[in-house]
Amino acid sequence: MIFKERFADQFMNVLAIMIGTAIYAFGLHYFVISNELMEGGVTGISLLLKYVLNVPPSISTLVINIPLFYLGWRVFGKGPMLYTIFGVVSLSFFLWVMEVLIRLQWLVPFHTSQDYFLATLYAGISLGTGLGLVFRFGGTTGGSDILARIGQKKRGWSVGQVILIIDVVVIGSSFLYLPKEKVLYSLVAVFVSSRIIDYISEGAYTAKAFTIISDQAVPMAKSITQELDRGVTLFPARGAYSGNNKEVVYCVVYRHETRRLKELIHSIDPQAFIIIGEVHDVIGEGFKTQ
Repeated sequence: MIFKERFADQFMNVLAIMIGTAIYAFGLHYFVISNELMEGGVTGISLLLKYVLNVPPSISTLVINIPLFYLGWRVFGKGPMLYTIFGVVSLSFFLWVMEVLIRLQWLVPFHTSQDYFLATLYAGISLGTGLGLVFRFGGTTGGSDILARIGQKKRGWSVGQVILIIDVVVIGSSFLYLPKEKVLYSLVAVFVSSRIIDYISEGAYTAKAFTIISDQAVPMAKSITQELDRGVTLFPARGAYSGNNKEVVYCVVYRHETRRLKELIHSIDPQAFIIIGEVHDVIGEGFKTQ
């Protein structure tokens, strides 16, 4: 029964990631590329290669991510990287599908020379919706997300700040090729996209606090430390009704790690009692430093 539930969860995760990457690929071709707008991260680099050298984003996105796969695999191991690899491959596939549909003229992108704000708005909505789904169900589209997580693990840098810096550098470099008006419109699209991502994924880079009451507290704490690379605190406790002594697990994770932590807890103790609380600010190792 547990195996069937886990399989169903895995299937839903994979399906949601595919839908998210399909929406993202559509928004990128339909609104962004057709109007020569920009994005951040690896996608932004792929767009610059498209604009300058006419390299298809379906190819450049995958090629640029290959060395990042290797780094992520070395740092995080096989398990945490599987959804990331699947997300990138899925994105490259749907980018290729969109390229074929446009080449066959079965899909006519939205191009405007007058109302860039409309294109910018819908670009941000479509990209944010796609990435929000991907993040909510445990995936990523690689690129700057991998670098940010490596910086967090090795240096204790903030994931959000690293991604922001990379996005600013990539979009800023587009000033060398694109008109400044389009770059500024692109910043609006990135802002709208980030708000949509936060809304759909329930805050991809903010935190949740888990209080877990379980008879398997010690092995659970060890698994959380090994699988998620998160600090865990054990509190001694005693059941008021039973009088039995036990330990309570307390852990804080980013919201996009919430689903994965739930699955980990359920795999160790399906009867665990879990309390999940909102965390508005976290300062310490693995989060903000000040």
